[in-house]
Amino acid sequence: MSSLLVAAIGIIIFILGYRFYSKFVAEKIYRLDPNFVTPAHQFKDGVDFVPTNKYVVWGHHFTSVAGAAPILGPAIAVYWGWLPAFLWVVLGTVFAAGVHDFGTLVLSVRNKGQSIGTLAHRLIGKKAKLLFLFIILILVLMVNAVFAWVISNLFISYPASVLPVFIQIPLAIWIGFAVYKGKTKMLIPSLIALAVMYGVAIISSNTPALQIDLVQYIGGEGAAGLFGMGAVSTAFLIWIIILMGYVYVASTLPVWKLLQPRDYINSHQLVVGMAILYLGLLFTNPEVTAPVASAANDVSWFPLLFITVACGAISGFHGLVSSGTSSKQLNKETDARFVGYFGAVGEGALALVSILAVITLFPTTGDFTAAYSSFTQANATGLGNFIEGASQLATGLAIPAGVATTIVSIIVVSFAATTLDTSVRLMRYIIAELGVEYKVPALSKMHVATSVAVILSTVLVLLPEGSRGFGSGGYLLWPLFGTSNQLLAGISLLLISIWLKRQGRNYLVTLIPMIFLLLMTLLAMFNQVLFQWSWFGSDSNMLLFVLGAVIFVFAIWIIITAVSTLSRNQLKQN
Repeated sequence: MSSLLVAAIGIIIFILGYRFYSKFVAEKIYRLDPNFVTPAHQFKDGVDFVPTNKYVVWGHHFTSVAGAAPILGPAIAVYWGWLPAFLWVVLGTVFAAGVHDFGTLVLSVRNKGQSIGTLAHRLIGKKAKLLFLFIILILVLMVNAVFAWVISNLFISYPASVLPVFIQIPLAIWIGFAVYKGKTKMLIPSLIALAVMYGVAIISSNTPALQIDLVQYIGGEGAAGLFGMGAVSTAFLIWIIILMGYVYVASTLPVWKLLQPRDYINSHQLVVGMAILYLGLLFTNPEVTAPVASAANDVSWFPLLFITVACGAISGFHGLVSSGTSSKQLNKETDARFVGYFGAVGEGALALVSILAVITLFPTTGDFTAAYSSFTQANATGLGNFIEGASQLATGLAIPAGVATTIVSIIVVSFAATTLDTSVRLMRYIIAELGVEYKVPALSKMHVATSVAVILSTVLVLLPEGSRGFGSGGYLLWPLFGTSNQLLAGISLLLISIWLKRQGRNYLVTLIPMIFLLLMTLLAMFNQVLFQWSWFGSDSNMLLFVLGAVIFVFAIWIIITAVSTLSRNQLKQN
């Protein structure tokens, strides 16, 4: 089957969804008001609350929610065949992710820029808020630990990508000062910065001296490193320390100094990268060699597909970004449609090209099924398959293979780093909220809360021995990510439904995807906790069993409380 036909169908659905469905939701459901005073103006402080052009906010929002997840999830999910992954990405984006991301942004803007966790208190009560914050805290901690691991390993595997990625930081700071102090427009400086990054990428790809290869600096893979570790483990430790120092600074700086300009550069990088991949697809028109549907018998696609593909279809983490950072930068309420819904569409397009890159990578169907021989194998090789497949598409534009691989790895690292420091900033907010709730005023201070967030994330990365060797401690909890993330999305949709009901509006647009998502997620989580991780399960793991059971019970408690609240509102109005 032609990959161009698959791409065209997906893109047309995305365009129609944004053009018509998001307009209906904006005008008839959320009822955006261009005269509403947003929190960015009401609480303007030059640090977190900063009124910002919608294109810049979109750049921050898009790159914060993109990360590696919309690439990795679809690259794994094609294990069950390309059609199930394609349908969930496309339809999930239009009818679930767009409504969710858009809705959490509007809900936060209408409530003083408060996070979705705080809003749970207002909508369904204090106990539900604390349970919700616990789920959120576990989620962002997993994101911090695993994304730090991903970035460090990409730096080790693709050393030519290091210099271009680090050059972006001073360029972003320069742009931040130029824009907010000199009132310069951000577009041209951002394009210049992107050109510099890719220029350095081309040069470093062909100049070994410019490739920051810590393993080789230490003496090669067989050499001894620090503390009795090998060279690879030592390089990993150094990168983790550097990354954690960076995210500490990045998550405490005013958003205009680094976060906004860097994310704006990355938004252009994503547009350029996706343009390269889609144009490469157009010029090469590779055949889809993956099966339409797989006869996999080790792990069923139902309901696990809807958990494996989170970002790119719908993700609770997006609601944290919408209500945690994006809502504090929105200049006009009417910008929420572009930032929230179109941000989801952009991520859906990224997830779609991830699917296309993988399902066209292999010469034959036999080669695909051999590479995806089991779900475990799909998890282990999904990201690498995307990078290889994307590089193969890029060569269709006469881009040398080495340069294409470097550029793709830069894109993945840049988005993962954006998500990482946004996640640390969100974790700081949560810790501060808990400090206020439990009367520990020190935790409400910026640097104390950030220190706790960074230390906890570092400890999870380095201390436990994960399944992927030293530094993969975050992967001990990662099996909880999919269900926790989708539970968060489902509960967020439930909160939006309650708010809409209280406003006397049609809440079916959020209630229907909420019911579907919660059913799929709770079913998947029940199966994992009881039949996989318990003492008599197929893959017994007491840590995952206990945490999974706690999250499951908390989620049920929150849902029952919220549904009860919704029913009471119904009775009052009747």
